[in-house]
Amino acid sequence: MRNSDHKADQGKPKEICLKETCFQAVRTHFAALDTDAILDLPTPLIKDLLSRLTICQLDELQPSLNQRGISTHSGWVAVLQDMCGPNHVIDFRKEEEAKHEVMRVLFTLVFYGFTNPFVNRNITNLNTPSFLWAAAKCITKFLLIMSSQKPLQCLIAEQRPLLNLLEQRIRSVGITQCTDLSERKTQTALYVLHRLLDHGEAKRLVVHMQCPIVLAWLLHGRGSQYINPELKNLMHCKKASCVSQVSSASSDGASCSPGLETRPSEDQDDQAAPCKRPKLDSVSVEEEGEGQESGKANFTVDPQVICQTFAPCDGPSAGICPWGQIECLEIRQCQSGSLRVLNSALPTFFCLRSLTLHSFSTFGNSEVLGLARALKQLSESSCSSLTDLSISVLPCTKLVEILLSASPSVTSLHVEVQTLMWGPRFTPHHPRTAESDMSELPLEKLTVKVAELQTNLHFITSVLRRSPRLTSLHVAGLRLPSGYSQSQLLTTLSESNHFLRSLSLEDMNLSDCLPEILNLLRDCKLEELRFNDCRLLEKWSDKEESLQQLVTALKVVPSLHTLSLAQNRLAKSVCVLAGLFSGSSPSSVKQLDISSNFIQPAELLELAVRLRTHRPPHRLTLDLRKNPGDRDPDTWSTALKSLRTCCVLLVEGWTSTDSMADYISNM
Repeated sequence: MRNSDHKADQGKPKEICLKETCFQAVRTHFAALDTDAILDLPTPLIKDLLSRLTICQLDELQPSLNQRGISTHSGWVAVLQDMCGPNHVIDFRKEEEAKHEVMRVLFTLVFYGFTNPFVNRNITNLNTPSFLWAAAKCITKFLLIMSSQKPLQCLIAEQRPLLNLLEQRIRSVGITQCTDLSERKTQTALYVLHRLLDHGEAKRLVVHMQCPIVLAWLLHGRGSQYINPELKNLMHCKKASCVSQVSSASSDGASCSPGLETRPSEDQDDQAAPCKRPKLDSVSVEEEGEGQESGKANFTVDPQVICQTFAPCDGPSAGICPWGQIECLEIRQCQSGSLRVLNSALPTFFCLRSLTLHSFSTFGNSEVLGLARALKQLSESSCSSLTDLSISVLPCTKLVEILLSASPSVTSLHVEVQTLMWGPRFTPHHPRTAESDMSELPLEKLTVKVAELQTNLHFITSVLRRSPRLTSLHVAGLRLPSGYSQSQLLTTLSESNHFLRSLSLEDMNLSDCLPEILNLLRDCKLEELRFNDCRLLEKWSDKEESLQQLVTALKVVPSLHTLSLAQNRLAKSVCVLAGLFSGSSPSSVKQLDISSNFIQPAELLELAVRLRTHRPPHRLTLDLRKNPGDRDPDTWSTALKSLRTCCVLLVEGWTSTDSMADYISNM
């Protein structure tokens, strides 16, 4: 033992050193121990042990511990804190949520051989088939990195049982790092995708790359009747090439050249006996090189043929392969090429329920209008099931109305708008009539985030008036011309949206809207309310008195369980919020966010004193992040200790320099 370690141990009580030694022994010799020996320990000792176990040990013990009424939540949270660092807020309140997050992150890192400090420290326990198997039983999302050949090749060879398990478990597939479909090595990734999307249960697809031909392959046969011409050429394989790859094909070679104008299951030729293998990797390097030199691919990207080639004859493709359906599609780097492929596929994409398009740059006006036309064609079919639509970034707010008109059955709409500072202003030809302005919309959830110098409030209030069934509204960034107020928005909500359950207003000036806010709260059924960065106190002459009026109004909303007043410069006035829980009818709020409010240690201590007097009826989750606690660390620590008797605290490391930046941003 090093001298420094010996001196450190001398300062510890002997019983603590002995307990730690025993915990490490349990971790090291876990396989040799009888599980009952651990389960027979006193509950406090088991809870202390959880954070010392490996992930596989924790996973193995969890079912038995749960039967004893012991949660492993603290063990999974300890792993997350070790992974993310002590200043990272871990906001997973349920055991399974924390466990899933651990497994989700670590599975990807370990499977692809990525490293980080946590993986490096625990590589002996993580780089094992048992960990990958335990993680695969837990996760529902799989990230496929198309260019990462070695892990994917292992997955279809010696780790094939793991692929079988993923096929059963995975519900969402993410795809990144595009590779050339004309290269043979791509077939490994395509086979894995085919197993997850067609043989498996995955119905959600998230594309993290800009590659139109790959997108066309993903959409082909999985919900749309559209056939991309470029993909059609790649789907066909020469009969001679099939023979060189597959040892035993049907006599007419039909199974190597399935018809593309209809789904393979509907083509008579596809009823032929499936191709047998050897695997594609048995094709010689020289043969592949000859194909590349000739400029022609000697293989197909048809998922049916790939599956017949890779899979054993008794595997999932012993007969004609099934075709999956994509119900949720998300394209994270949606540029012109991908949008053209999507727009062509949309009119017959009848199984699609949710569509999310995100571009790092603003979409062009013509691109959005093309999307609207495709959505209109889809909506005109009685087979359409699209209800959720999310698009960012639009070039102007007028296009929101056009998209709504094109998708009249959408119940959830999320749009982000960023007006270009240059170029001609867009004025779409979209004639208005009194009938179209008043037609009712089925919207239940609406999110509008705007980044422009000035916004005409009419576009959002008109949508709200037409959406009487709205239950969730999130509006951010509305900037009105000088002399105008956001009060009309709040008045419209009071008059037209009586079923609202969640309201989030962000980065808006509500400093002159207290009367309208109080009126809205008098007769509402809100469960979640967020006024983030809304400059609430800015124009209030008596800040504490006005805040007390708000608190009084909030207390009479019995359904309210989540309240956020982040970034409102509450500072010294924060103590007034303790009044939420005073009197004979305390508020039912269970989550309170007062982060980034320039609350100093003395003010937090005063809040803690008042909350001990007016104790919340439920254990309160209190978000205190991004407040300058380091101004007086001892007082801040005392306040936190007092608050922990009645609150679950969300805190993180913060410095005064960060607080000054926060102060300037809120001036």
